Amino acid sequence: MLRTLLGEMPRQNSGLLGEAMDAMHRTIGRLQREMDKNDDPSHDFRKLDIWTRGLVSSLDELEQSWFAASFFRRSVKAGYVDDMSAEEQTEYARYVYFYKNGFIRVFSVLDKLGTVLNELFELDTAKVKEHYSYFTVLRRLRELGRHPELEAELAAVKNDYRDCLNVLRKRRNAEIHYMNAEMQDDLWQRHQGLHAKVELEDLDQHLNDLKQGLDMVCKSLIAVYRYAGRLKS
Repeated sequence: MLRTLLGEMPRQNSGLLGEAMDAMHRTIGRLQREMDKNDDPSHDFRKLDIWTRGLVSSLDELEQSWFAASFFRRSVKAGYVDDMSAEEQTEYARYVYFYKNGFIRVFSVLDKLGTVLNELFELDTAKVKEHYSYFTVLRRLRELGRHPELEAELAAVKNDYRDCLNVLRKRRNAEIHYMNAEMQDDLWQRHQGLHAKVELEDLDQHLNDLKQGLDMVCKSLIAVYRYAGRLKS
């Protein structure tokens, strides 16, 4: 959708994104066949179907946020906020909007995946922590010793992306609980010199962190849905 609005060609799912989408769509197909065959009296298949469709939409929105942030970043040329033209400030504001939307969605998608994991493998994570995250579910999976192959794969993915997740988590927490994430950089620079010009944060590094977060989400989704597919086949 955003690509069309920005005058770009529609996305062709490929790479990790394509693999994640394919894995989830295959699961949706299997769930539909089960519901057609058995009428799903307990509504368990229907619930997983709805949650998986929600994950498809959420992953799509995450990728679009990264794409849009990258698109608007190309129009930001100045190295200092004070040197931006009015038009460039508008493009920067659009970049910030989609970048923030992206890093918030990284953890939103992961937490939704945690809900699916908890339900799929009957982990009862709420007994440990009422409002749990994906990472709580992952610990629960390890502590219970269930599905060690999947747990090891998900843990490896998490560890591979530990650095970028830490960066994104700090910015997400700052955005939600304290102040706008981009203003933290400004505040630190103002402490260094009250009247100094504010240098722009490293936009390319931020986008790289977000892209790594997107890749981590895709790999986690691929692992869960492929594993679930093998169990059902």
